[in-house]
Amino acid sequence: IAALARPRYVSVSKRTKTNKGIDIVMAIDVSASMLARDLKPNRLEALKEVAMEFVNQRPNDRIGIVVYAGESFTQTPITSDKRIVRNTISGIKWGQLDGGTAIGMGLGSAVNRLKESKAKSKIIILLTDGVNNSGFVDPKTATELAVGLKIKVYTIGLGTNGTASFPYAKDPQTGKLLFRNSPVEIDEELLKYIAKETEGKYFRATDNLKLKAIYEEINKLEKTEIEEFKYYNYQEK
Repeated sequence: IAALARPRYVSVSKRTKTNKGIDIVMAIDVSASMLARDLKPNRLEALKEVAMEFVNQRPNDRIGIVVYAGESFTQTPITSDKRIVRNTISGIKWGQLDGGTAIGMGLGSAVNRLKESKAKSKIIILLTDGVNNSGFVDPKTATELAVGLKIKVYTIGLGTNGTASFPYAKDPQTGKLLFRNSPVEIDEELLKYIAKETEGKYFRATDNLKLKAIYEEINKLEKTEIEEFKYYNYQEK
């Protein structure tokens, strides 16, 4: 009876294999309007918090960071080192680039980061809170490049409907920024065009909760396929 019960020890070992890696570049607007207070404490800080959460949820993907205002700059090339990406996001500040909003240059720099990528899926998350008003790269030209390289672009328009408290000058005595209410202007037509042409999706984030929900939705839409292999070792007793 004891033999028929077949007592044994079972040990299980696991091995995971990533089948479909995704390369993601986040192109982040860092123009002065990102200090507007319609999101708490302001647009830029709200974004940084949500972007950090997004990175933590993508352990198997490579991520890069591009920032842009009147010009664009690669803060971090695509890397699997999440510590570097998190440090880059936490260190993003306003005032490091010329004023303006060069959406075309921001998108162009992000496309450039992905052009040599061998990943099966290439994604750009392009976030802006304004209208393309500077830079020498036309956003539609950058969009065509993305289409040619089979890069999907998710676009996010950041800002409330109506008016928001924007910085407009610095106090000459204290050096602190002065704020006043101004209309929120986002080129939604352009952002919708970029998303549609690249088979991505356009989102509008009017508050902190909606911004968080958008990144959660993108996280669900773009899943990395992972295979898990289990190996069983039986020791008969």
